[in-house]
Order: sequence, then C-alpha cells, then structure tokens
Amino acid sequence: MLIKLTGGTVYDPAHNVDGRVQDIYIRDGRIVADSDVQGTAPDQEYDCRGKVIMAGAIDMHTHIGGGKVTIARNLLPEDHRADPSPRSELKRAGCGHAAPSTLTTGYRYAEMGYTTGFEPAVLPINARQAHMEMADVPLMDVGGYAMLGSDDFFLRLLSSGADQKIINDYVAWTLHSSQCIGIKVVNPGGISAFKFNQRKLDLDDRHSYYGVTPRQVLQKLARAVHELGVPHPLHVHGCNLGVPGNLETTLNTISGIEGLPMHLTHIQFHSYGTEGDRKFSSGAAQIAEAINKNRNITVDVGQILFGQTVTASGDSMRQFANAHHAHPNKWVCMDIECDAGCGVVPFKYRDQNFVNALQWCIGLETFLLVDDPWRIFLTTDHPNGAPFTTYPHLIRLLMDKSFRNDMLSTINADAAALSTLGSIDREYSLYEIAIMTRAGAAKLLGLSDRGHLGTGAAGDITVYNEQDDKEAMFTKPAYVFKDGELVVRNGEVVKVVWGNVHTVKPEFDRAGIEGKLRDYFDRYHTMKLDNFIIRDWEIEGDGRSKILVHPCQGNA
Repeated sequence: MLIKLTGGTVYDPAHNVDGRVQDIYIRDGRIVADSDVQGTAPDQEYDCRGKVIMAGAIDMHTHIGGGKVTIARNLLPEDHRADPSPRSELKRAGCGHAAPSTLTTGYRYAEMGYTTGFEPAVLPINARQAHMEMADVPLMDVGGYAMLGSDDFFLRLLSSGADQKIINDYVAWTLHSSQCIGIKVVNPGGISAFKFNQRKLDLDDRHSYYGVTPRQVLQKLARAVHELGVPHPLHVHGCNLGVPGNLETTLNTISGIEGLPMHLTHIQFHSYGTEGDRKFSSGAAQIAEAINKNRNITVDVGQILFGQTVTASGDSMRQFANAHHAHPNKWVCMDIECDAGCGVVPFKYRDQNFVNALQWCIGLETFLLVDDPWRIFLTTDHPNGAPFTTYPHLIRLLMDKSFRNDMLSTINADAAALSTLGSIDREYSLYEIAIMTRAGAAKLLGLSDRGHLGTGAAGDITVYNEQDDKEAMFTKPAYVFKDGELVVRNGEVVKVVWGNVHTVKPEFDRAGIEGKLRDYFDRYHTMKLDNFIIRDWEIEGDGRSKILVHPCQGNA
C-alpha cells in the first residue's frame, strides 16, 4: 500500500530539514523516496497543508514496565479510581494517572504522537516480567536498559581485580540474557551498600563489604559498554540523588569518567547547591557549563512539574531516606535476589513549596543553558518528576518565554527570586524539539531507522496541527502512523497495533563467562542459569512483538 502525506511542513533534523514543505510517501510500512513512486497513484492520501510533520516521538527514559512499576500500580488504587480510561470499541479499559496501566500507557503515548519508549531500569533477574509488561503496551516500540553495578557477581569481580575482558563478557552476557539495548547503573554500589547499613555512598567512598567505590563501578561499566561497541553510553543515575550539594558529586562524576561516553539521567535531581539561608540552591549553571565543555556527556533532564505523582526508583538508599515525604503516607522498599532493590514513594510536588519550586526552575534552567539539543533530552523521569502526559506542557514552557515567565510568577516567591530562569531569553524551536524528542534520541540509542523521515526509515510519523499554543499542538496530533498504519486521528486511537522490541547483541566469550556464572548461580541463586536467560521465542512467540537487533559499533 502506498500512502502520501501531501504538503506538510517537515522537521527532520537527521537530514537538516528545518520547516520545509514537502510530500512524504510510505509504502509497506517504510518511507520511500519521491523518485521511487513517480507516476504511481497513492492508495491513500492525507492533506497535510498547514500541518507540521515529524517522525514519531521517542521517550528514551520512561518507567513503563518492571517490578517497581508493578509495585507503584498496586500501591495506588486511589490513583486508578481517580483516572479511569473507559473501554471503547477499540481500546480495552485501563486506568491510572501517575502509574497508568500498560494498556492506558500505550494509548496515551500514541495519542500524543509517541511511537517508542524505553524502560530505563530492567533488573536482569526480573527481566522476563519487565518484558511481559512492556509487551502489553500497545502502539509502542519498547526496549530496556539492564541494571548493573550493585549486583553481587559484578561487585565480586570488581573487588577481586578481575580483568576488564571478563567484565566486558559479563556485561555482554547480561545484555543478551535480558534482551536489553543498554546498561544502567543506579547509585553505583549504593543499593548494595544500603543492605550493609551504609546510608550514604559518595563517589569515592568505599563499600563496607566489597571495598570498591562508585567511581570504580562507573569506570569499569562505562569502559565495558564502550569497548563492546554498544551504541547507548552507560546510563548513569549518579550518587546522592536529591541531596543538597550533590552538584559537586555530579561534576566529579563528569570529570572522573575520563572522557568515556556517559549519559547522566534525570540530571535535575543531581544539580543542587547549598547556597542561601535554606542551604538549597540551583547548580544548573555549573552543570550546564560542564555538559557544554564535555562532548562525551549526554543528559536527560527529569523535569518536575507540579501535582501528584509517585516516585519509583531502583535507588532504595535514597527512597528510604525520602520515605517520610510520602504523600499519601505509604511506601515500599524491597530487594530481589540481592542483585538490586527499589523504593516506591508517592509524592506531590507543590508550586508553593520552596524546594519543589526551585527544582522546577533548575530543570528548566538546565534545558535552556545546555547549548546542544543533540545532547539533552526531554524527560520527566516518568513518573518520578511528573507523568509523561505532561510533556506538551513542558514543551510549551521551553518554546514560549512569556508563558514560562507567567508560570514563574505564580510559584514560591523565594524560590523564584533565587532562580535565573526569568533572565533567560532562549526559546526552543520546533527543529530543536524534533532533535530532543526524535532525531537525537534515535542517534543516542543507535536506532538507525527511527527518529527521522529519510528513505528506508520506519513509517513512524506524527502530524500536528500548527498552532501558537504549543501545549495544545503537542497534546492532540492530527495523525499518528505506526509502521505505516494510521493509528491516531485528531488525538484519538483509531487502530491498535503492537510494536517491536529493540535490543543489541554484542560479541563475547559465552562459554568462558557462563562457566563462571553457572557455578555462581548454583551456589547462590534460587533461579537456574538457563531460566535466567530470555530466549527470542519468549518475546516473539505471541506473534505481536518482533525483536529488532541493532548493530554494535566495533569500538573495541
């Protein structure tokens, strides 16, 4: 089938297209060149004159599947009751605002123009459950980042001085076994240290049992990811999340990685100073300056937006420390097989609360002070900073200085007075938004056929009605196509399809590392090694999902 999108204004940063009026052709789920369809009448044509065309949006950090998301959903029945998503002829019933059900997650993402999302904290020993949840998210491609850095096997390797080659093999084996596309480290070593009654672990503090430091964890994992050629750099949730003064830890982390590629996630939560009477201040300017100077560093922001949400994190050390802030007053911390842990703490961000208001400012300052939109990404760390459904509001804050300053005037006055936000004139363009939410995200993850509108790209396309009110524009697309099929019209799902699973499979010495791991599993784990490994048929067996393996880059 040949589909033609006629006369739209195209933003395709991967091909330096900045607001050019042109036609887009899709045949059999892929974008084709104009020259390949000359003289062929389209089977379907959509009038896109006066509309904006971009590739389908990619959320490179969103908690949509896995153990802690399940806990969040179970912990908050009131969240589900307050936000039902009724069943229709096309959509099955769902619910939830802060932690929506799998089905509701897919519907709402698609209705905003998103076609791909990545779960950033897949615990390898629980990866099968994470994939089962992600497989139940309709209309979206998915993928995950496997969590390492506090698991006993890795810490034993590190403390014993194991060769980098063995660590590389273990990282590669984990990617294969968990069917993930990247490696995530959360509070490196800190989740394990918490179980040994350490309540804080800074970059150069030693783990009381293994004797290793977070800096060593980061360097070894970052080098492994780089040498294996995995496109996505080590995805780092750093030490001291949410702690006043943690900007120094973040700056030391940036310098301490010694030029290796590294992605710092939800950077807003790691950008706090200690200036002022309340010993809490913005470190956004210093952090942005460091990002601008260090080309090996990429970040996503983790913007907070005001209202009720739930914080769900693998960082059980910090979640335990924050449990007394729970709203409503209930929380969970847990552990799985001594490999990692998690904490779930409901939270309500208030615009008149000094700390929350300054957090809001810090995130926006970071967005506006980092020069290169190819190295900063639009996230709220869903649901930790805010639910993903707030993205259109966030985009308007970035694109409309007048609106941003109007919002600034309504927050806690002391926080506003300490922020430089009101003096920043920058407004994001549609081209820059397309980089942050499409082209840049695809490049960072190594998705060569997503995030752009070039020949051969997947037919994941979003068409917006051009409007001055960018929140309204990005809330309700005119059309969304998933793999060449129209799935959303005027912000409503019109067809339900199922997406793909993105992975990488770097080369490694399977026999060598599995020899070590088999003995370890037999001695310490309740799960056999062969049951840990997720086979392709487990993902593809239902006929809905297809595994897409992206090539590694041969950096070794």
